[in-house]
Amino acid sequence: MNWTELKQQIQTSPAFVLDEDQVLANLQPLQALRQEAGCKILYSMKALPLAALLELIIDRVDGISVSSLFEARLAKEMLDEQGGSVHLTTPGMRPDEFAELGGLCSHISFNSLSQYQRLQALAEGYSKGLRVNPQLSFLHDQRYDPCRPHSKLGVDIESVRDGLPAGVEGLHFHTVFASRDFMPLQHTLEKLMPILTRNSHLRWLNLGGGYLYNAIANQQAVVALINRLRSDLGVEVYLEPGKAVVGNAGYLLTSVLDRFVSDGKDVLILDTSVNHHPEVFEYQVKPRLLEENINGGCAAILAGSTCLAGDVFGEYRFDNIPDVGDKLVFADVGAYSLIKANRFNGYNLPDIYTLKQARLSLRKRYDYQDYRRQWVDTGR
Repeated sequence: MNWTELKQQIQTSPAFVLDEDQVLANLQPLQALRQEAGCKILYSMKALPLAALLELIIDRVDGISVSSLFEARLAKEMLDEQGGSVHLTTPGMRPDEFAELGGLCSHISFNSLSQYQRLQALAEGYSKGLRVNPQLSFLHDQRYDPCRPHSKLGVDIESVRDGLPAGVEGLHFHTVFASRDFMPLQHTLEKLMPILTRNSHLRWLNLGGGYLYNAIANQQAVVALINRLRSDLGVEVYLEPGKAVVGNAGYLLTSVLDRFVSDGKDVLILDTSVNHHPEVFEYQVKPRLLEENINGGCAAILAGSTCLAGDVFGEYRFDNIPDVGDKLVFADVGAYSLIKANRFNGYNLPDIYTLKQARLSLRKRYDYQDYRRQWVDTGR
């Protein structure tokens, strides 16, 4: 990708760019896994629900996994012509929405036994499941860990060892984040196997997301694992990647608005902010910058344009410190950035582009009316 040329083509910033060719490359190992293991692939919409992305991948996946009514509506809309499954799990199911959810979703995994008892009979026609917490932690940072102590995510495995509620046809679990090997999946299934073999009526098993399939070279272990699940238990096996599909396909282009020295260090103020990529602030992530040279002779702090003191991307090294008006590009920001972005301080959201075979297409541009609509009373 020639970012020197792309920077010239993108006149205004900030801008989010989705590389469609990279998305398709990310899908290749997943499609190979589907072919070899006979599993089904669901795109996890929470990573990035951009319609252009969904249109690109819809005939390359078996459905979409969702977490809310709005996501379910959009998933169903995008799948209407192609067909495919819509799987839902969330701690926050609302009784007044459940009848519609039951009509939109093919599979619903309830997050707790009480949620199942209260809601499962409010709709018909969907396959009932439970999200199970296997009580196995593979992450040191509890902010990422679905199985952290006192977790809100899933039914404690000990609660279902003696049997599942009547009507439950599937189980769902999710234990990792951005994992580059399948060891956690193997350990999790070992712990779940007694429950799976005891409940021969189960029809499906959702292995969740959290694995970076494009970064795992040898997939034979997981192929063998899924084939064994399908043959021994007679279940359909689902995977729901999100970041694995879009994470390294997203870029955030920004321009330097100001440069000054603070306590002996150069500070560059950008026309974007951590509010356009909130995980920088939430998890203290330092996003990769294409222009950085880690061996460069000088350094500068890249900071966002809002009044939040912590609106800082980090300190980066350069051969020459960028100047006012220069454009910079953050990479690997395709997942959990745009979907979480906000207009704090009234700064606009990034323009949205897709990139295919070196050609840019502007997909969306926000303006003052979008901001006004969010805050001004209806009818004014």
